[in-house]
Amino acid sequence: MGAGVSSIMGLIGDAGRRKTGLGDLPEDCVALVLTHLDPVEICRVARLSRTFRGAASANLVWETKVPRNYRYLLALASEEYNGSLLWKEIYARLCRPIPLNGGTQEFWLEKTSGQICMSISSKALMIAGVNDHRYWKHIPTNESRFGIVPYLEQTWWFEVIGEIDFCFPAGTYSLFFRFHLGRPYRRLGRRICTSKHIHGWEIKPIKFQLSTSYGQLTRSKCYLDKPGRWILYHAGDFVVDDSDELMNLKFSAKQVDCTHTKGGLCVDSVLICPKEFRPGRVCICDKIAE
Repeated sequence: MGAGVSSIMGLIGDAGRRKTGLGDLPEDCVALVLTHLDPVEICRVARLSRTFRGAASANLVWETKVPRNYRYLLALASEEYNGSLLWKEIYARLCRPIPLNGGTQEFWLEKTSGQICMSISSKALMIAGVNDHRYWKHIPTNESRFGIVPYLEQTWWFEVIGEIDFCFPAGTYSLFFRFHLGRPYRRLGRRICTSKHIHGWEIKPIKFQLSTSYGQLTRSKCYLDKPGRWILYHAGDFVVDDSDELMNLKFSAKQVDCTHTKGGLCVDSVLICPKEFRPGRVCICDKIAE
């Protein structure tokens, strides 16, 4: 290990002469190499030496990691770009969750890829009958980033609808509904899930739909059969070609067969993230042929 460190840092050799190592490379050259790494790798490499640490903070490096429409994103964060922020500072700011619409939505940069993630709370969704306390309860929980989730005890008609307008950076994204079968709570410090109201989901599947203003449309379906865990149900993918064009997204989850009731379900949020990013337990739904 000592020999390796010496070769990198350029320490004194056995003959009293200073060895040449990676630490002797010009900082600008190191910065050019770092542009080919992802942000997490850049931060790790910065620990090697003073030269690498300086190169890892260079504007040249982080300009390639910041989304093309960063001005739009900063404006949503109530921060106007005036040229004084370093690219690394812009990236770091966008990696922190930025609330929208009174805190019912959040977006942030996924640190590894630099692409946008977005979470849309149940409060920003249209849920059939959610304010009818005969069928729905609103329970506080630390298992949701929004602090509270609606819990369905029983209904004939289950329908969740959402719509957003947003300028996503170019790329391919996945949209998920985050559901929990059963009601989670804590007792004496232990997590417990009650299955008291779970019924009806094995009879007919939930049908998901995702459409965009670009004409993209996907439909899928899935039975809910995994109680006791938060599951991300994959509704579909969409592609963004132009970072500067506002995209309209419409999405829904429905089980509206009124021949039976269904219940025992927590509806937390909708998650949008880069297609290659998997943020938790994911259920891939069956596609419905058009």
